[in-house]
Amino acid sequence: MSPDLEERVERIRAIIGDDPNITEKRMFGGLAFMLNGNMLCGYTNKGDFMVRVGKDLEAEARSLPGARDMDYTGKAMAGFLFIDEETLTEDSALARWIALSTRFVGTLPPK
Repeated sequence: MSPDLEERVERIRAIIGDDPNITEKRMFGGLAFMLNGNMLCGYTNKGDFMVRVGKDLEAEARSLPGARDMDYTGKAMAGFLFIDEETLTEDSALARWIALSTRFVGTLPPK
């Protein structure tokens, strides 16, 4: 992982803290954070921040600054978004996205 990407991942780790239900997994060439085995958020190898908000929270998430389709494969993935890095400069903005993702992923059964 590049030093820039490692710095971004460290910001997530600082926000998440020592939650025993969250693990890390290499995905999309980067690093994803998993809540009870379900993808929560993370960074791709290209430096794109991704969140999983599910279909029910997708409209709310899209109303926030910086949200765009997660089209890693060339096709938009329903319930997943990329968030523009410019909108994540403040830790509070990053924490808001993680909290929104947690609202959805926390409802999923553990894997």
